[in-house]
Amino acid sequence: MKLSYLAIFVAAIAALFLLVGGPGTRLGLWDFRFGFTLMRGAFIAGLVTLAVTLITLAIPATRSGQTFILLTALVIGLFTVYVPWSNVRHARSVPAIHDITTDTHDPPKFVAILPLRAGAPNPPEYDGEETAKLQEQAYPFVVPLGMNASPDEAFEKALATAKKMGWEIVAAVKEAGHIEATDTTFWYGFKDDIVVRIRDVNGLGSVIDVRSKSRVGKSDVGVNAARVRKYLKVLEGK
Repeated sequence: MKLSYLAIFVAAIAALFLLVGGPGTRLGLWDFRFGFTLMRGAFIAGLVTLAVTLITLAIPATRSGQTFILLTALVIGLFTVYVPWSNVRHARSVPAIHDITTDTHDPPKFVAILPLRAGAPNPPEYDGEETAKLQEQAYPFVVPLGMNASPDEAFEKALATAKKMGWEIVAAVKEAGHIEATDTTFWYGFKDDIVVRIRDVNGLGSVIDVRSKSRVGKSDVGVNAARVRKYLKVLEGK
């Protein structure tokens, strides 16, 4: 087999591993751990592709008439190496936590979502003081939102924003100022649960607290904090 054919074959395997890992997990074809294994496989196959391609390009006799195939393999190899590398790099830049809340002292509690989290590796209870410290260091922008609106008005705006975010609403109780919802991540289809709490501030307005927690995984690679931040920014603009 020509080295150029070997390079493009391995590149195709790397691309396949990378492209099916997430959707296969989302569709329930395999566990998310296997999805991550496929991503690691894509990274390794990408490295092999780069090695074979660069060696072949360096030798005039082997690259003759094969430039297009080799450059194609090179691009695919770079892509399948970069994506897993960048994901790992980002994961290492944030704390290994998966429970984010605007109120670490009295976090909103899950109620209606509890049956949906039955059997989930991550329990519904708040993760505690160590998580709070790590969150405050990494995500100082995750704070409650004050609104110059009555609790009922704030509730309607909070619920409308949750729907606008595309969340699946599980419960919405205006009298309690309590909203629960689930968000599904795009690529792997991870289920993260959210609870929004609206409270009166001495008749002068309302304060909104949000909590977002993953059902699986030690680290959420910053997804929950980003979700809370985006939600509050959209809500603040209403």
